[in-house]
Formats: sequence, structure tokens, C-alpha cells
Amino acid sequence: MRVAGQWDLASAVPEAVRRVRGAYFGWVMVGLGALILALGSAPLWGGLPVWSPVLRNQFGWTTVQLSWAFAVTRMEGGLLGPLEGLLVQRLGTRRAVFIGMIMLGSSMVMFSRIQELWQLYATFFLMSMGSAMCTWLPIMTLVNHWFVRQKARAMSFVLEGAALGAMASPVLLAWAIGGSDPDISQRFGWRNTAMFLGFLTIALAFPLSSMVRNRPGDAGLGPDGDEPAAPARPAPPTAAGRSRAARVAYSWREAIRTRTFWLISIGHACSAVVNVSIFVHLGLMLDDRGFSLQAISTVVATHTGFNAVFVLVGGYLGDRVPIRFMAFVCTVLMSLVPVVLVLAYNELTLYLFAMLLGTAAGMRAPVMVALRGHYFRPEAYAAISGMSMMPMNIFLFIGPLFAGFMRDATGNYTAAFLIIAGICLTGSLMFLLLGEPPGRSTRTAVRS
Repeated sequence: MRVAGQWDLASAVPEAVRRVRGAYFGWVMVGLGALILALGSAPLWGGLPVWSPVLRNQFGWTTVQLSWAFAVTRMEGGLLGPLEGLLVQRLGTRRAVFIGMIMLGSSMVMFSRIQELWQLYATFFLMSMGSAMCTWLPIMTLVNHWFVRQKARAMSFVLEGAALGAMASPVLLAWAIGGSDPDISQRFGWRNTAMFLGFLTIALAFPLSSMVRNRPGDAGLGPDGDEPAAPARPAPPTAAGRSRAARVAYSWREAIRTRTFWLISIGHACSAVVNVSIFVHLGLMLDDRGFSLQAISTVVATHTGFNAVFVLVGGYLGDRVPIRFMAFVCTVLMSLVPVVLVLAYNELTLYLFAMLLGTAAGMRAPVMVALRGHYFRPEAYAAISGMSMMPMNIFLFIGPLFAGFMRDATGNYTAAFLIIAGICLTGSLMFLLLGEPPGRSTRTAVRS
């Protein structure tokens, strides 16, 4: 397992795992991916409802100005998402994680020193780029290589790490910062907290990335723990084989010309716009309604706690129920979330909102990331997912900005969130238009 001339932190791990009867090293990659996803995404995205009111009270920036901070992260996704997908495919998850964590940690240190609004936009852009390079796309690509029959379940376990990290991060951030009012004595303050997180991320970049194995073949294994397939001479294609191959996009260039690519991308975007719009504005909305920073962090922790439970439910059902129907149901549930939030003026309805969001978003997450893996082959997963960020990030760019504009124009978020709910409900229909995944019948899905 040792590469000549290089020290490998994880060289002995596969041998140790093989000694445990019935263990499959892919599950070690799942656990490692969950940890990396939590460290790389939770402080930025999970902590957004905490950072937003703190920054608004510190600098006096408006809701629309803060919305643009998230919008520039979607510019990164829209402009560089396809490039990131191609880089992950070329570099592999291992190198992408290392580069991304160094970039994320460095930009978070810069974020702790900002004084001007343009500096907020610049650091959020860089943090988003670093987070993208070390979390979602490379980790899901990793799992997609290691699992076939239990793809949705494995992805749900990885997402469990992100859910637990998102559950803990707002509470820990609120405790470390001390409060959203700069005139009130704080514990460590937001600047010191951000700087600590940045240096921690940089320090963990090498040890965590060095443990990654890009493909099961790197550990002498096959997907799902099967024996590695022996190289064989290709047989002449049969009529059935040609028919099946015609239904599978073997590269991102072929994928973007298919109806399936656009149905998945638009349907995914319509549900994701609910999630991102709420996370960008939740802290500001609850601050408007008089809730404290600690109350806001508790609501986020409640949502992510339910998310942590239902992400496993989504992974379990995603391998047993036709995945396009699961995507439809989860998207319909997501469309109800902003409606409940509009009504949340007291603690009872607020926690009802948090539980519904956690349930819907938790079930949705593994289904959405597994969906492309079922319809497109693993070798092209990273590039195809990166390409799908272009249409998807149009929605994610406009949604939070629209909500911020409507809040400043009308004084509340009611109209914006009801419109976003309607968009999400419309997007759910896209998944009903998908056909059966290539080479996978409903019966096969249930057995796996």
C-alpha cells in the first residue's frame, strides 16, 4: 500500500480492516467522508444563521447586502462548478480534499479580519470555493465509486456526518461568540471564533486527506466488497447491450444533451432553493421577530437533529423504493416548509417548522445525491454533477436575493417564501417524468 518514496498515513488501515471478519473498507471511507463533510461544511453553511445576525448588528449591513454574500457563493458554483467537477474527476478525491481544506481554512482566517462589505463578499467566495473542493462533490464521488448496490444508504451515512456537524455548529458558534449584539460583553467574539476554525481546518488538511482511497481498486477491492473484476476481452455488443448503452450517458458532454440531465437538475434546483433561501434568511427573520441568538441556534440544532435521523431513513428507502418517486415525495414535503415558517411567530410553530424542515431535508439529501449515480455511470459522476451546478445555481443565486429584496420592500418574508414554496412544488413534477434508471428494475432496487 506504500507509494515509493512517500509516507502514507493510511498504508496499514486496509490490512487491519481485512482482519475484521465481514468488514468492508468502503465503510471506512464512508466514516472518513462524513468527518470531512462535517468539518468542511458545518462552520460555513450550518453556522450561517448565526453569522448573519452577528454581522448585521456589527456593521449595520442590510438584509439585501447580506443576501449578496451568499449570492457570490452561488456565482462560484455557477461559474466554477463545472471546472470543480472536472478537477475532482482528474485529481481524485484525495488531492481535492487537501487543496479544498487549505483554501477553506485560509479564507476563513481572512474572514475573521474583514472590515468592509466587499471583503465579506470576497472571503465568502473563497470559502465557498474551498468548501466545494473538499466536501460535497469529491466525497459523493468517492462514495459513488465504492458502492453500487447500497449507494443511497452509503451516501446517507456520509450525510449523517454533515447533519451532526450542522446540528452542533450553530450551538457551539453561538456559545463561542457570546451574542449578536456587539455592545454586550461576548465570550470569544466572532473574529476569534472564525480564526480558530480557519487554523483548525488547515491543521487537519493533510492527515485527513492522506487517509482517502479514491477507488476500491486502490485498496485491492471491488465495489460493495466484491472481488475486483478481472480484466476481460470485450465481447461483441448484442442488440440488448447496444440498447442499454444508448440509454447511458458516458461523459458529461453526452449527459447534458439528455432529457434526464435537465429533469434532475431543474427538479433538484427547485427543492434546493427552499433550503438555501431559508438558511440564508432564517437568522435574520427570527432576529426580526425578536428571538435571541441562542433561540436561533436551538432552532437550527432542532432542524439538524431531525435531519440527522431522517437522512438515514432517506438512505434506507432510497435503496428500496424507486428513487424517482422518493425524490418526488421529498420535494413535495420541502414545499410545505416555507409555508409553516411564514406562520412561525411562537415557539410551538417555530419548532414544528424545524422538525418538518429536518424531516424533509434529511430524507431528500441522500436521494438527490444518489439520483445521478443511478442514471449516469460512476466514471462521469463528478463531471456531470459539476455541470448540473450551472442551471441549478441560477435558482440558488436568485432565490436568496429575491427573498432579501422582498423583505426590504414589504417588511417581511411572507410573499417571498410562499412564491418559493410554489416553485418547489412545481419542481417535484420533474422527477415523475424520469424513466427507470438504465439496467435497474424496481425489483432489483428492492433486493439491494
